[in-house]
Amino acid sequence: MKIEQHITAAAVQAVKELYQQEIPETQLAIQDTRAEFEGQLTIVVFPVVRFSKKSPEATATDLGEYLVANIEEVTAFNVVKGFLNLSIAESYWIDQLNNELLSPDFGILPSNGKKVMVEYSSPNTNKPLHLGHVRNNLLGYSVAELLKAGGSEVFKVNLVNDRGIHICKSMLAWEKWGNGETPESSGLKGDHLVGKYYVIFDKEYKKQIDALKLEGQTEEEAKKNAPLIKEAQAMLLAWEAHDEHVVELWRKMNGWVYAGFEVSYKNLGVDFDKFYYESNTYLLGKDTVDEGLAKGVFFKKEDGSVWIDLTADGLDQKLVLRADGTSVYITQDLGTAQMKYDDFKMDESIYVVGNEQDYHFKVLFLILDKLGKGWAKGLYHLSYGMVDLPSGKMKSREGTVVDADDLVSEMIETARQKTEALGKIADFSEAEKEALYYNIGLGALKYFLLKVDPKKRLLFDPSESIDFQGNTGPFIQYTHARIKSLLNKAAYQSAPVPADITLSATELDMIILLGKYPAEIASAAKSFSPATMANYLYEVAKLFNKFYHEVPPIVKEEDAALKQLRLDLSSVTANILKSGMRLLGITVPERM
Repeated sequence: MKIEQHITAAAVQAVKELYQQEIPETQLAIQDTRAEFEGQLTIVVFPVVRFSKKSPEATATDLGEYLVANIEEVTAFNVVKGFLNLSIAESYWIDQLNNELLSPDFGILPSNGKKVMVEYSSPNTNKPLHLGHVRNNLLGYSVAELLKAGGSEVFKVNLVNDRGIHICKSMLAWEKWGNGETPESSGLKGDHLVGKYYVIFDKEYKKQIDALKLEGQTEEEAKKNAPLIKEAQAMLLAWEAHDEHVVELWRKMNGWVYAGFEVSYKNLGVDFDKFYYESNTYLLGKDTVDEGLAKGVFFKKEDGSVWIDLTADGLDQKLVLRADGTSVYITQDLGTAQMKYDDFKMDESIYVVGNEQDYHFKVLFLILDKLGKGWAKGLYHLSYGMVDLPSGKMKSREGTVVDADDLVSEMIETARQKTEALGKIADFSEAEKEALYYNIGLGALKYFLLKVDPKKRLLFDPSESIDFQGNTGPFIQYTHARIKSLLNKAAYQSAPVPADITLSATELDMIILLGKYPAEIASAAKSFSPATMANYLYEVAKLFNKFYHEVPPIVKEEDAALKQLRLDLSSVTANILKSGMRLLGITVPERM
């Protein structure tokens, strides 16, 4: 039993014996003692005052005396207003180090029996991945890994937007101006090649709009009447009618894009268990609409369109099927949600999508709930904010959007320059150097994007992210490499330390902080927030560096027990940094 549970149970018993009253365990809050006070754990006694009929200070003193007398591990207490600070015996913490932290199973949580789906990435096949997709992919991947580590069975899925007018724009432009260009003939990644023709379409379309405006049409009329947009719309209708030529072109160009995406996903270190494609799901949902009409959840207007009235829920009326019987996005999403549940029977499904879709997901989840889908209670929209860059910091292919591949290349190049400037890798082979630059560059990018709460908009500065000091990925990576170097020099082997060894204040702090790792995994998984894990790892790295600079050189320590203690603490720290960073999708080098 954890000491917190032990103390809580004893405090409940104390209230019963001292005041002849029953207090639920949930009313007793135990927290870490603040740094300026003596002790390691603190009980907030205000909820007990109504039972004791005494002042908070007197109540805390009663409880403190009871706990010191009845719990072997509680050696002393002090009272600050309504807070009871408890000192826990060093032998308890050493026992925790020996029997928990040094165990090979430390940080492995048991299965919780839950099945969870995480849907992320969801790119369009008319252009490459960009900076916004990078945050989405890294967030989705890390949340999935945290949920896995927290004991869930996790399915990572990607719903690819591979059809629609935007795809036809690229296809039409390639047909008109491509001259048979391919990724092989151009030397371009397939997604970049298709993106190039999407940009060309836009440029030519704008020329036609301007020409029509000069003829006297309004902006809106010109946008509708431009020959290019009419051709693109005709191409979409031809695709929907399974026109052989159009479908063949669509398959070819999408194939180029998928090959390009595969490279980008590999560079980002993300993967998926299943891909869903909108071309297979866009007709889904009509059965759900029929079901909703039969249940009276939806209603039909005179023109034949189908709606749901959500005004009583503080929203508005929402179209779910057009008058001509064609789907809208919400129709597809209703059908796709049902299909995903039928495929995986998951308890929870997390949609990693930007905050511009907040309203859409409120409506989607509410409709599914009203349709009586029991699994709708487990749906969650992990809404995240935009990523901004300081202007002029990075070139982008189209002048407006930062391309994911460009970003990764620049991160690796910045890592190369900063690492070479430090001059510590002269004995590395070329392959080792390249791997190091990649791991530092990607570690910096991932950590910088993940350390911020997902809901917040963030400003990403590539140069600031690659810093070997401060709250950055490279600082944590460097700390891990420093520890591995120390352990190698000491020819370290794990072994328990004597129970009567004396701990310094920092060594005690380390055991307490390192011991929180399983709880940090559980907390980050529950809140779908890699940020809490990232910032915990920073605290671990920071505390290790404080410890490392406080003690004499560990390798030269002559007291065998003290040397073992410090090496054990170093080893546990390295294991947690490696394991925790892996949950963020980050590799920590063995040496730097």
